[in-house]
Amino acid sequence: MIAAHLPIQRPADARLLVIGSRGAVWELPRRRLSELLRRGDLLVANDAATLPASLQGRHVASGRAIEVRLAGRDSLAPDEVRRFTAVVFGAGDHRLRTEDRPPPPALRPGDRLQLGPLSARVARLLAHPRLIDLQFDGTPAQVWAGLARHGRPVQYAHVPAPLRLWDVWTAFAAPPVAFEAPSAGFALDWATIAGLRRRGVGFATLTHAAGLSSTGDPVLDARLPLDEAYHIPTETVLAIEATRRRLGRVVAIGTTVVRALEHAAGEDGRVRPGAGTATQRVGPHSLLRVVDALLSGTHEPGTSHYQLLQAFTDPATLQRADELLERRGFRTHEFGDSLLVWRRAGSRSTARVLSREDLVAPVVDAVHPHLTQV
Repeated sequence: MIAAHLPIQRPADARLLVIGSRGAVWELPRRRLSELLRRGDLLVANDAATLPASLQGRHVASGRAIEVRLAGRDSLAPDEVRRFTAVVFGAGDHRLRTEDRPPPPALRPGDRLQLGPLSARVARLLAHPRLIDLQFDGTPAQVWAGLARHGRPVQYAHVPAPLRLWDVWTAFAAPPVAFEAPSAGFALDWATIAGLRRRGVGFATLTHAAGLSSTGDPVLDARLPLDEAYHIPTETVLAIEATRRRLGRVVAIGTTVVRALEHAAGEDGRVRPGAGTATQRVGPHSLLRVVDALLSGTHEPGTSHYQLLQAFTDPATLQRADELLERRGFRTHEFGDSLLVWRRAGSRSTARVLSREDLVAPVVDAVHPHLTQV
């Protein structure tokens, strides 16, 4: 795949790779996504706006330059912004590949960090020399002001130009709680959503504090995703239940939506509204109780996002999809092309009723006019 290096959310030539529930794989222009949806389906998106979560500064004790990337917090409440989980790097910025970034100076509990106008201390180390519990000084209003004045979006070397905050906000971004962009939502704008609604496809949102996708450290990356706070409105739960009653399909816009909905689902598949913290990892052994399909970016094997795809389809099908992504030169990363993967037939929770997708999937996969088998 080719790294998407321009911060364009909806390029005219964006492509979509589709993995059907029976293992068929085909591509089509992403603007034709609506053709794969039908009346009664429901899209659920993450409406989190992206924080300026990268903070340059210095380690006071040593005087050395550092970068702090905020990575998590326990609550989405606006006043609870003094304490974060954070990953700390040595000197440098996004122009140096994350895996090549030097480590920070040795950090100890109580160490002071000066991050532009913000002062903070290391509250504790979190079983890794670069992962810390960070405590900001000052009031919540002062912390928000410092983030706004000094912070920048978390960025990686494949996009060379500095990102602006609006580059990483989806069209429907609302509360500023994400640490990296919930970038699957870049594929949608309000015109697209309005068009889908006219066709009877529903749209709902939840809020999930999307965390870092990479730290550059293999040991630390193996712990991703970290615990992530979320909030699911009652209206979204009611929309999901109505979709089930009419045998529609729930399509998650992004891996964070999958993680939140599946974490909030009980054994009976019913989603609990309200606040929570997703602590689980969704992967090949996960039983999906809520989500029927996932619209996401393209992901590289070995990442936590790729492991989540294995909850929807089998390894052989993913391998064939990977081969097509490579052969056709799909673009990857947050401004890249998209993947739509339907949950494989027969993998539904026994708590769910049989839907029309189970009945028509063999026909759809066999005769889709844009089918391109690997």
